[in-house]
Amino acid sequence: MLTIDGAVGAGGGQMLRTALGLAALTGEPFRMVNIRAGRPKPGLAEQHLQAVRAAASLCTAQVQGAELRSKAVTFVPGPLTSDTLHVPVRTAGSVGLVLQSLLIPATRHAVTIHIEGGATYGKFAMPVHHLEHVLLPLLEKMGWSAEVAVEREGFFPKGGARVRVTSKPGNLHPLILEDPGRLISIHGISIAHRSLERARVAHRQAKAAADRIQTALGVEPAIEVAYVEAVCPGSGIQLWATTEHSRLGGNSLGERGMKSESVGEQAAETLIEALEGGAVDPHTADQLLPYLALAGEGAYTTGSITDHVTTNAHVIEQFLPVRIEAAEGRIHCRAAS
Repeated sequence: MLTIDGAVGAGGGQMLRTALGLAALTGEPFRMVNIRAGRPKPGLAEQHLQAVRAAASLCTAQVQGAELRSKAVTFVPGPLTSDTLHVPVRTAGSVGLVLQSLLIPATRHAVTIHIEGGATYGKFAMPVHHLEHVLLPLLEKMGWSAEVAVEREGFFPKGGARVRVTSKPGNLHPLILEDPGRLISIHGISIAHRSLERARVAHRQAKAAADRIQTALGVEPAIEVAYVEAVCPGSGIQLWATTEHSRLGGNSLGERGMKSESVGEQAAETLIEALEGGAVDPHTADQLLPYLALAGEGAYTTGSITDHVTTNAHVIEQFLPVRIEAAEGRIHCRAAS
Protein backbone atom coordinates (compact mmCIF):
# COMPACT_ATOMS: atom_id res chain seq x y z
CA MET A 1 0.00 0.00 0.00
CA LEU A 2 1.22 3.47 -0.88
CA THR A 3 1.77 5.91 1.96
CA ILE A 4 1.48 9.56 0.95
CA ASP A 5 2.46 12.50 3.14
CA GLY A 6 -0.18 15.20 2.67
CA ALA A 7 2.20 17.85 4.03
CA VAL A 8 4.44 17.73 0.96
CA GLY A 9 4.60 20.85 -1.22
CA ALA A 10 1.41 22.89 -1.25
CA GLY A 11 -0.04 20.66 1.46
CA GLY A 12 -3.61 21.10 0.24
CA GLY A 13 -6.60 19.00 -0.70
CA GLN A 14 -5.48 18.52 -4.28
CA MET A 15 -3.14 15.73 -3.20
CA LEU A 16 -6.06 13.79 -1.78
CA ARG A 17 -8.31 14.45 -4.79
CA THR A 18 -5.68 13.24 -7.25
CA ALA A 19 -4.87 10.19 -5.12
CA LEU A 20 -8.55 9.25 -4.89
CA GLY A 21 -9.07 9.50 -8.63
CA LEU A 22 -5.96 7.53 -9.53
CA ALA A 23 -6.60 4.88 -6.87
CA ALA A 24 -10.15 4.34 -8.14
CA LEU A 25 -8.84 4.02 -11.69
CA THR A 26 -5.74 1.88 -11.10
CA GLY A 27 -6.96 -0.21 -8.15
CA GLU A 28 -3.88 0.85 -6.12
CA PRO A 29 -4.68 1.28 -2.39
CA PHE A 30 -3.16 4.15 -0.44
CA ARG A 31 -2.99 5.77 2.96
CA MET A 32 -2.61 9.53 3.20
CA VAL A 33 -1.48 11.20 6.42
CA ASN A 34 -1.16 14.87 7.36
CA ILE A 35 -4.07 15.72 5.08
CA ARG A 36 -4.23 19.45 4.25
CA ALA A 37 -1.46 20.08 6.76
CA GLY A 38 -0.66 23.38 5.06
CA ARG A 39 -4.14 24.86 5.54
CA PRO A 40 -5.49 26.99 8.43
CA LYS A 41 -8.00 24.23 9.27
CA PRO A 42 -6.19 20.93 8.54
CA GLY A 43 -7.97 17.66 7.79
CA LEU A 44 -11.03 16.88 5.70
CA ALA A 45 -13.47 19.70 5.05
CA GLU A 46 -16.95 18.94 3.71
CA GLN A 47 -16.02 18.91 0.02
CA HIS A 48 -13.03 16.62 0.67
CA LEU A 49 -15.14 14.25 2.75
CA GLN A 50 -17.78 14.01 0.02
CA ALA A 51 -15.07 13.42 -2.59
CA VAL A 52 -13.79 10.49 -0.53
CA ARG A 53 -17.28 9.04 -0.13
CA ALA A 54 -18.17 9.50 -3.80
CA ALA A 55 -14.93 7.94 -5.02
CA ALA A 56 -15.51 5.04 -2.63
CA SER A 57 -19.03 4.53 -4.01
CA LEU A 58 -17.71 4.58 -7.56
CA CYS A 59 -15.27 1.73 -6.95
CA THR A 60 -16.76 -0.07 -3.91
CA ALA A 61 -13.74 0.92 -1.81
CA GLN A 62 -13.05 0.12 1.81
CA VAL A 63 -12.28 3.38 3.62
CA GLN A 64 -11.01 4.39 7.01
CA GLY A 65 -10.91 7.96 8.30
CA ALA A 66 -13.80 9.35 6.25
CA GLU A 67 -14.86 11.91 8.85
CA LEU A 68 -14.82 15.70 9.04
CA ARG A 69 -11.41 17.08 10.10
CA SER A 70 -9.80 13.64 9.79
CA LYS A 71 -6.08 14.03 8.99
CA ALA A 72 -5.55 10.48 7.73
CA VAL A 73 -7.47 8.36 5.22
CA THR A 74 -6.96 4.77 4.10
CA PHE A 75 -8.54 3.95 0.74
CA VAL A 76 -8.64 0.39 -0.64
CA PRO A 77 -10.45 0.42 -4.00
CA GLY A 78 -12.42 -2.34 -5.62
CA PRO A 79 -13.61 -2.51 -9.25
CA LEU A 80 -15.36 0.44 -10.90
CA THR A 81 -19.01 -0.55 -10.73
CA SER A 82 -21.37 2.38 -10.11
CA ASP A 83 -22.82 4.12 -13.16
CA THR A 84 -24.65 6.80 -11.16
CA LEU A 85 -23.38 8.88 -8.25
CA HIS A 86 -25.32 11.24 -6.01
CA VAL A 87 -22.98 13.58 -4.15
CA PRO A 88 -24.27 15.92 -1.43
CA VAL A 89 -22.19 18.96 -0.43
CA ARG A 90 -23.63 20.65 2.64
CA THR A 91 -21.43 23.77 2.52
CA ALA A 92 -20.22 26.21 -0.15
CA GLY A 93 -17.34 23.86 -0.94
CA SER A 94 -16.31 23.89 -4.59
CA VAL A 95 -18.23 21.64 -6.97
CA GLY A 96 -15.29 21.82 -9.37
CA LEU A 97 -12.90 20.47 -6.75
CA VAL A 98 -15.20 17.57 -5.86
CA LEU A 99 -15.32 16.67 -9.54
CA GLN A 100 -11.52 16.57 -9.79
CA SER A 101 -11.49 13.21 -8.00
CA LEU A 102 -14.32 11.72 -10.02
CA LEU A 103 -13.43 12.76 -13.56
CA ILE A 104 -10.13 10.84 -13.52
CA PRO A 105 -11.78 7.39 -13.26
CA ALA A 106 -14.62 8.64 -15.46
CA THR A 107 -12.17 8.65 -18.39
CA ARG A 108 -12.48 4.85 -18.46
CA HIS A 109 -15.87 4.27 -16.89
CA ALA A 110 -19.27 5.58 -17.97
CA VAL A 111 -20.90 7.43 -15.09
CA THR A 112 -23.46 10.15 -14.42
CA ILE A 113 -22.60 12.35 -11.43
CA HIS A 114 -25.29 14.38 -9.67
CA ILE A 115 -23.95 16.98 -7.22
CA GLU A 116 -26.44 18.64 -4.89
CA GLY A 117 -25.01 21.58 -2.95
CA GLY A 118 -21.67 23.33 -2.99
CA ALA A 119 -20.60 26.34 -5.02
CA THR A 120 -20.21 26.63 -8.78
CA TYR A 121 -18.25 29.84 -8.02
CA GLY A 122 -16.31 29.37 -4.78
CA LYS A 123 -13.24 30.76 -3.07
CA PHE A 124 -9.80 29.52 -4.14
CA ALA A 125 -11.22 27.07 -6.68
CA MET A 126 -12.03 26.79 -10.36
CA PRO A 127 -15.63 27.62 -11.29
CA VAL A 128 -17.61 24.85 -12.94
CA HIS A 129 -17.65 27.01 -16.08
CA HIS A 130 -13.85 26.79 -16.15
CA LEU A 131 -14.13 23.01 -16.12
CA GLU A 132 -16.75 23.15 -18.87
CA HIS A 133 -15.11 25.67 -21.19
CA VAL A 134 -11.38 25.25 -20.56
CA LEU A 135 -10.36 21.87 -19.10
CA LEU A 136 -12.87 19.68 -20.93
CA PRO A 137 -12.07 21.12 -24.39
CA LEU A 138 -8.40 20.30 -23.77
CA LEU A 139 -9.34 16.77 -22.73
CA GLU A 140 -11.39 16.43 -25.91
CA LYS A 141 -8.13 17.02 -27.79
CA MET A 142 -6.83 13.96 -25.93
CA GLY A 143 -9.75 11.76 -26.94
CA TRP A 144 -12.15 11.99 -23.98
CA SER A 145 -15.27 14.05 -23.43
CA ALA A 146 -17.89 14.70 -20.79
CA GLU A 147 -21.01 16.84 -20.64
CA VAL A 148 -21.68 19.36 -17.87
CA ALA A 149 -25.11 20.76 -17.01
CA VAL A 150 -25.43 23.46 -14.34
CA GLU A 151 -29.01 23.15 -13.19
CA ARG A 152 -28.64 25.71 -10.41
CA GLU A 153 -25.72 28.00 -9.60
CA GLY A 154 -24.27 28.15 -6.11
CA PHE A 155 -22.33 30.99 -4.48
CA PHE A 156 -20.30 31.50 -1.32
CA PRO A 157 -21.23 31.38 1.56
CA LYS A 158 -24.25 29.03 1.26
CA GLY A 159 -23.62 27.03 -1.90
CA GLY A 160 -26.75 25.14 -2.91
CA ALA A 161 -25.69 24.35 -6.49
CA ARG A 162 -27.07 21.53 -8.59
CA VAL A 163 -24.77 20.11 -11.28
CA ARG A 164 -24.88 17.02 -13.47
CA VAL A 165 -21.90 15.54 -15.32
CA THR A 166 -22.14 12.65 -17.77
CA SER A 167 -19.12 10.79 -19.16
CA LYS A 168 -18.34 7.93 -21.48
CA PRO A 169 -15.08 5.93 -21.57
CA GLY A 170 -12.38 7.29 -23.83
CA ASN A 171 -8.87 6.44 -24.93
CA LEU A 172 -6.53 9.22 -23.84
CA HIS A 173 -3.67 9.97 -26.19
CA PRO A 174 -0.65 12.26 -25.69
CA LEU A 175 -1.05 16.03 -25.85
CA ILE A 176 1.68 18.37 -27.07
CA LEU A 177 0.97 22.09 -26.59
CA GLU A 178 4.18 24.06 -26.90
CA ASP A 179 2.64 27.16 -28.50
CA PRO A 180 -0.96 28.42 -28.21
CA GLY A 181 -0.87 29.70 -31.78
CA ARG A 182 -3.01 32.50 -33.18
CA LEU A 183 -5.77 33.95 -30.98
CA ILE A 184 -9.11 33.12 -32.59
CA SER A 185 -11.75 34.40 -30.14
CA ILE A 186 -12.55 35.23 -26.54
CA HIS A 187 -15.83 34.29 -24.90
CA GLY A 188 -17.16 34.40 -21.38
CA ILE A 189 -20.09 34.28 -19.02
CA SER A 190 -20.79 36.86 -16.33
CA ILE A 191 -23.40 35.76 -13.81
CA ALA A 192 -25.05 37.21 -10.73
CA HIS A 193 -27.98 36.43 -8.46
CA ARG A 194 -31.32 37.86 -9.58
CA SER A 195 -31.35 40.22 -6.61
CA LEU A 196 -28.31 41.97 -8.14
CA GLU A 197 -29.95 42.65 -11.50
CA ARG A 198 -31.14 46.15 -10.58
CA ALA A 199 -27.53 47.07 -9.78
CA ARG A 200 -26.51 45.52 -13.15
CA VAL A 201 -23.73 43.58 -11.45
CA ALA A 202 -23.29 40.96 -14.18
CA HIS A 203 -23.41 43.63 -16.90
CA ARG A 204 -20.78 45.74 -15.13
CA GLN A 205 -18.49 42.73 -14.65
CA ALA A 206 -18.80 41.88 -18.34
CA LYS A 207 -18.22 45.45 -19.56
CA ALA A 208 -15.13 45.94 -17.39
CA ALA A 209 -13.66 42.66 -18.63
CA ALA A 210 -14.48 43.47 -22.26
CA ASP A 211 -12.97 46.95 -22.03
CA ARG A 212 -9.72 45.63 -20.54
CA ILE A 213 -9.41 42.88 -23.16
CA GLN A 214 -10.17 45.31 -25.99
CA THR A 215 -7.48 47.69 -24.76
CA ALA A 216 -4.83 45.01 -24.20
CA LEU A 217 -5.48 42.64 -27.10
CA GLY A 218 -7.55 44.57 -29.62
CA VAL A 219 -10.19 41.85 -29.51
CA GLU A 220 -13.89 42.30 -28.75
CA PRO A 221 -14.95 39.39 -26.54
CA ALA A 222 -18.43 37.84 -26.60
CA ILE A 223 -19.49 37.69 -22.95
CA GLU A 224 -22.89 36.28 -22.03
CA VAL A 225 -24.69 38.00 -19.15
CA ALA A 226 -27.06 36.04 -16.90
CA TYR A 227 -29.00 36.63 -13.70
CA VAL A 228 -29.78 33.38 -11.95
CA GLU A 229 -31.65 31.82 -9.06
CA ALA A 230 -29.51 30.63 -6.17
CA VAL A 231 -29.90 30.10 -2.42
CA CYS A 232 -27.84 33.22 -1.67
CA PRO A 233 -26.61 36.30 -3.56
CA GLY A 234 -23.29 36.17 -5.35
CA SER A 235 -21.59 36.74 -8.67
CA GLY A 236 -18.68 35.61 -10.80
CA ILE A 237 -17.22 35.75 -14.27
CA GLN A 238 -15.45 33.14 -16.40
CA LEU A 239 -13.55 33.99 -19.58
CA TRP A 240 -11.97 31.65 -22.10
CA ALA A 241 -9.74 32.24 -25.09
CA THR A 242 -9.75 29.90 -28.07
CA THR A 243 -6.43 29.85 -29.88
CA GLU A 244 -5.19 27.97 -32.90
CA HIS A 245 -3.98 25.07 -30.75
CA SER A 246 -5.38 25.51 -27.25
CA ARG A 247 -7.96 26.90 -24.81
CA LEU A 248 -7.04 29.14 -21.84
CA GLY A 249 -9.15 30.65 -19.10
CA GLY A 250 -9.37 33.40 -16.51
CA ASN A 251 -12.00 33.99 -13.84
CA SER A 252 -12.90 36.01 -10.78
CA LEU A 253 -15.35 35.72 -7.89
CA GLY A 254 -17.53 38.60 -6.73
CA GLU A 255 -17.19 39.27 -3.01
CA ARG A 256 -18.75 41.68 -0.55
CA GLY A 257 -17.00 45.04 -0.72
CA MET A 258 -15.49 44.36 -4.16
CA LYS A 259 -16.69 46.52 -7.05
CA SER A 260 -18.22 44.68 -9.99
CA GLU A 261 -15.80 46.47 -12.28
CA SER A 262 -12.87 45.11 -10.28
CA VAL A 263 -14.24 41.57 -10.61
CA GLY A 264 -14.38 41.87 -14.39
CA GLU A 265 -10.97 43.51 -14.67
CA GLN A 266 -9.38 40.83 -12.47
CA ALA A 267 -10.73 38.03 -14.68
CA ALA A 268 -9.51 39.84 -17.79
CA GLU A 269 -6.03 40.41 -16.36
CA THR A 270 -5.75 36.73 -15.45
CA LEU A 271 -6.64 35.71 -18.99
CA ILE A 272 -4.30 38.26 -20.58
CA GLU A 273 -1.39 37.06 -18.43
CA ALA A 274 -2.20 33.45 -19.33
CA LEU A 275 -2.13 34.23 -23.06
CA GLU A 276 1.25 35.89 -22.66
CA GLY A 277 2.67 32.99 -20.67
CA GLY A 278 2.14 29.80 -22.64
CA ALA A 279 -0.29 27.32 -24.20
CA VAL A 280 -2.07 26.39 -20.94
CA ASP A 281 -3.08 28.80 -18.17
CA PRO A 282 -1.43 28.20 -14.75
CA HIS A 283 -4.67 27.12 -13.06
CA THR A 284 -5.35 24.47 -15.69
CA ALA A 285 -1.73 23.31 -15.80
CA ASP A 286 -2.01 21.24 -12.61
CA GLN A 287 -5.52 19.96 -13.41
CA LEU A 288 -4.37 18.58 -16.77
CA LEU A 289 -1.44 16.63 -15.33
CA PRO A 290 -3.23 13.37 -14.31
CA TYR A 291 -4.66 12.99 -17.80
CA LEU A 292 -1.30 13.62 -19.42
CA ALA A 293 0.16 10.90 -17.18
CA LEU A 294 -2.64 8.47 -18.04
CA ALA A 295 -1.85 9.02 -21.71
CA GLY A 296 1.75 8.14 -20.88
CA GLU A 297 3.35 11.13 -22.55
CA GLY A 298 2.86 14.81 -23.34
CA ALA A 299 4.08 18.34 -22.80
CA TYR A 300 2.80 21.90 -22.57
CA THR A 301 3.98 25.38 -21.70
CA THR A 302 2.48 27.65 -19.04
CA GLY A 303 3.21 31.04 -17.56
CA SER A 304 3.90 29.81 -14.05
CA ILE A 305 4.93 26.50 -12.48
CA THR A 306 2.87 26.62 -9.29
CA ASP A 307 3.22 24.58 -6.11
CA HIS A 308 0.06 22.77 -7.20
CA VAL A 309 1.85 21.50 -10.32
CA THR A 310 4.86 20.10 -8.45
CA THR A 311 2.72 18.64 -5.67
CA ASN A 312 0.36 16.99 -8.12
CA ALA A 313 3.33 15.55 -10.02
CA HIS A 314 4.63 14.05 -6.76
CA VAL A 315 1.34 12.19 -6.19
CA ILE A 316 0.90 11.08 -9.79
CA GLU A 317 4.37 9.53 -9.98
CA GLN A 318 3.49 7.25 -7.08
CA PHE A 319 0.52 5.74 -8.92
CA LEU A 320 1.70 5.68 -12.54
CA PRO A 321 4.99 4.68 -14.25
CA VAL A 322 5.81 8.20 -15.45
CA ARG A 323 8.30 10.98 -14.79
CA ILE A 324 7.06 14.57 -14.75
CA GLU A 325 9.49 17.43 -15.21
CA ALA A 326 8.33 21.00 -14.59
CA ALA A 327 10.74 23.89 -15.05
CA GLU A 328 11.06 27.23 -16.83
CA GLY A 329 7.42 27.32 -17.86
CA ARG A 330 7.37 23.86 -19.46
CA ILE A 331 5.79 20.66 -18.16
CA HIS A 332 6.89 17.36 -19.69
CA CYS A 333 5.52 13.90 -18.89
CA ARG A 334 7.19 10.73 -20.15
CA ALA A 335 7.35 7.05 -19.36
CA ALA A 336 9.62 6.25 -16.41
CA SER A 337 12.86 4.56 -17.44
